[in-house]
Amino acid sequence: MNERLRRAMFRAGLDVEGLAQAVEVSTKSVERWLHSDMVPYPRTRYRVAAALGEDESYLWPASVDKASLTGAELVTTWPRRADVPRELWTDLLRGAERNVDYIAFAGLFLAEEIPDWIPMLRAKAEAGARVRMMFGDPDGRQLASRDAENEIGGGVGGRVAAVLSYYRPFTDLFDIRLHDTPLYASIYRFDDEMIVNIHVYGILAAYTPTMRIRRVDGAYFQTFLESYEKIWASARPLEANGNGG
Repeated sequence: MNERLRRAMFRAGLDVEGLAQAVEVSTKSVERWLHSDMVPYPRTRYRVAAALGEDESYLWPASVDKASLTGAELVTTWPRRADVPRELWTDLLRGAERNVDYIAFAGLFLAEEIPDWIPMLRAKAEAGARVRMMFGDPDGRQLASRDAENEIGGGVGGRVAAVLSYYRPFTDLFDIRLHDTPLYASIYRFDDEMIVNIHVYGILAAYTPTMRIRRVDGAYFQTFLESYEKIWASARPLEANGNGG
């Protein structure tokens, strides 16, 4: 089963017959694309991708070489996280249907600077999306280390306390854990899209390089997702009440 094609058809509201009509092929051709490794001819791939609002390399990654896939994953970059357009965060969240994964030491800017963030996140969770969030453990060693590195006199711990006050009321909807890792990058995942904020020693995360990645079976997306899962496995659950966890 070409699961990417099937999901793209579902999101576009097209069944086998509807896609066949849209791209002027037989229903048998669409069935073969769904249930085998068959890849359409380039012209047909273009029409299918246009009809579904997806990239050809996403629907049929085998149709392009690995070097092209790697380049296709990297959508854009910014020299600072503060340069990421504010509306992009809500656009990506709005488009997510299955997974919203988030890890930072605090990431307080989302809750404080984007009024629609928490209401949208809550709506996504209520609609069935899995929402997982990880923040720095107030009782761990790494939070104090990051605070000393940035020379902000307890500011990191204060930001974690503040961000937890925003999300703690939603522990019945969001799966929240506390991590004690050096955290080389903050990761914000929205289904098959991801914003990665690279951490640089001695510089606050708002002022360090950030990139937007789209999963097309290259190396970028999977590397950061694997890192997220490893940290998730070692993090401890946040308790609904109490100091930190």
